[in-house]
Amino acid sequence: MAPDLTLVTTAVALPFVAAALTPLLYRVLGERTGYAGAVVAAVSFGLLATGINSYGTVRAPWVPALDVGIQFTVDGWGLLFALLASGIGVLVFVYSAAYMHGEEGIARYYAALLAFMGSILGVALASDLVFVFLFWELTSLCSFVLIGHHTEDGESRRSARMAMVVTVGGGLCLLGGLLMLAAAARAPLGGVTFDLTAMIANDEAMRAALRESGLFVPALGLIVVAAAAKSAQVPLHFWLPNAMVAPTPVSAFLHSATMVKVGVYFLGRVRPLLMSPEWVSIVATLGLLTMAVGALLAVAATDTKELLAYSTASHLGLMVAGFGFDIVYGGEAGAFHLLNHALFKAPLFLVAGIVVHEAGTRNLDNLGGLWRELPVTAAVTVVAALSMAGIPPFNGFYSKELLFEAAYEVAHEAGGVAWLYPVVATLASVLTVVYSLKFLALFFGERRAPVADVHRPPIALVGPPAVLAVAAVVVSVAPQLAVDGIVQGAVDATATGEARLEVGLPTHFSPPVAMSAVAVLGGFAAYPLRDRLAAGIGRGVDAPVPVRPTGWYDWTVSTAAETGTRFGSAVHSGLLRTYVGWVAAAGSLLALAGFAAAGAPIELGGVGVPLAVAVVLGVATLAGVAVATASSHVAGVLTLSILGFMFAIFFILASAPDLALTQLVVETLILLIFLLVLQRLPSFYSEVRPLAIACDAGVSLLVGAMAFVSVLLTVPGPDADPTGVAAYYAEQAVPGGGGTNVVNVILVDFRAFDTLGELLVVAIAAIAILVLVTMRTRGETSAAEGDAEPVPDGGDSR
Repeated sequence: MAPDLTLVTTAVALPFVAAALTPLLYRVLGERTGYAGAVVAAVSFGLLATGINSYGTVRAPWVPALDVGIQFTVDGWGLLFALLASGIGVLVFVYSAAYMHGEEGIARYYAALLAFMGSILGVALASDLVFVFLFWELTSLCSFVLIGHHTEDGESRRSARMAMVVTVGGGLCLLGGLLMLAAAARAPLGGVTFDLTAMIANDEAMRAALRESGLFVPALGLIVVAAAAKSAQVPLHFWLPNAMVAPTPVSAFLHSATMVKVGVYFLGRVRPLLMSPEWVSIVATLGLLTMAVGALLAVAATDTKELLAYSTASHLGLMVAGFGFDIVYGGEAGAFHLLNHALFKAPLFLVAGIVVHEAGTRNLDNLGGLWRELPVTAAVTVVAALSMAGIPPFNGFYSKELLFEAAYEVAHEAGGVAWLYPVVATLASVLTVVYSLKFLALFFGERRAPVADVHRPPIALVGPPAVLAVAAVVVSVAPQLAVDGIVQGAVDATATGEARLEVGLPTHFSPPVAMSAVAVLGGFAAYPLRDRLAAGIGRGVDAPVPVRPTGWYDWTVSTAAETGTRFGSAVHSGLLRTYVGWVAAAGSLLALAGFAAAGAPIELGGVGVPLAVAVVLGVATLAGVAVATASSHVAGVLTLSILGFMFAIFFILASAPDLALTQLVVETLILLIFLLVLQRLPSFYSEVRPLAIACDAGVSLLVGAMAFVSVLLTVPGPDADPTGVAAYYAEQAVPGGGGTNVVNVILVDFRAFDTLGELLVVAIAAIAILVLVTMRTRGETSAAEGDAEPVPDGGDSR
């Protein structure tokens, strides 16, 4: 059964509607607005849950000529991601109602959180490339607002800007990659289309078209960069730990369960379309490198949220690596770990919030033995931390075991350097066990330093992570139940062939089982050496700038700021002519470059100009030159009027008498107005500078060339058939509008509201000018200025 368009659209649109109404809700509910957000998330979750067995594509056209429409595809992969976002959203909103008590900007916080959830649902379900990009960028915008929630804090603003620069820069790469896919789709799909579902359904033809056009590697590279920026892959991982300045609910929602998984999600979505040797080399290598680097940095972390941030990057690398392998185990590892990671990482972030809320510190060196005061929180941490470590039989073990199988099979088949895949995966997993135990130590052992009195947290803080921990236990005990319920559909949508996921504890010894054993035993053995490991990693982190992405980011930003300061004085001079010149020149250059890149043909052979028209245009050209070289204001205005009257004559020769009459009236009025105000203008402005004249001439030539080429490329030839719109207006002018003058009928009948709007604009402008003229002599003056001589505002001064 196909999904219902209204149901899916409502599930996506509801959070945006609630976000718009949040200021009103906050006036009524106050800090209880979080519970209203939980209701909205629950409704979206319920609407989507009804479509678990209703897969398909629904569409409402928007721009039919470009095959752009509001199109949603409901399949196992998109549904898994959407249900995670809305389901965890319910818990995060409930948690926020207690955690954000007494904070400022609560209405803005909840509005941004709701809009962010709607954006994630849009990314998960949209299958039109235009809407995919739109929702993708909305996630970056909302995360910018949420990360920078504490607007008065300089570190918060810096981190928000960093996340915005990296993720939006990745969004620009995504835009380039999507446009390449759309361009390559013309041949295999029979025309311009932005339908991602159709592209994936014709994956072989799409790959052939991309390779034939030379766009396969560029499109693949741009999409991978976009995903790496969003999902904090090396070397673009540095923004994620800095984003931990956001409130803890934001970290739990954005940076463990939803936003940082957007890049992983999209890689899984296009995996069947772009699977190739290049894909394996780039994506699998990138994922395993991030898995190892993130684990190393997590071991060296001294802050609870910093440790969780780096561990998130590491686990995202695991998912990316899984989708990078071209065998069935890889896709299964990526899809299953998306669920498992959300179930253990979101509660760990919420636990970190409880610890700082009750103990007053996030420093790992000052915390320990908290299980006495926080027994329920400690139990939640045990489940989540052991799942994160991949200890059997907890849920994180099953998906990590699938990654080990994929890495080993690829290495066994390819040989050589490919054996680094299982080696790196195993070493990274050893470090994962170390930092998981390090976080778990918060609740065991003795207190390492005095902390404030620890109180029992309210149920609204403990409940959400406890619910997620229970879900993790269910998956741990019955992993096949989760697979059959939702994960298998995700595997089917991301697989490059037939795949049937079967999970459970291993029943016989195999190389992947040996890798798991080495990871677990090696992690427990290395845990006592964690301080030495952290010290060695710290020395590497403190190395010179060339090996630190954060240093490169800071250098790039500071250099851009200095360059902008120096260059800004030339652009922002305060002169209107400078601004107009920059805009006109840049716009014309971009348009001409676009024409050249598209290879647009320019044909001058069919352009015929009657003698009378040539004479009129020649006189107009001479008048334009004369305006620029006029010796006085009066001569310039009179010469400009000649130019206007030549255009009126041109309209007469072009059989447009109504335009000619309009031009004559307007030109006459302008001439009279100019002559009336000339006496109020100074007769001398400044010295004429040759450089300024040269710049103006260059801008004029650029604008003229752009307009000339645009007209040649867009105006149909004399023998061309009329467009559908033109034919409709011509056919319906008499029966529909009752007039034979098609232009007049269009203005007053077919587009009457446009004309009315234009008249209202003109009327409002005229009233505003009249008010300014009548009020200009009514300004207030001080007593000291009352006896002063009036200052002339123009005239011929000598």
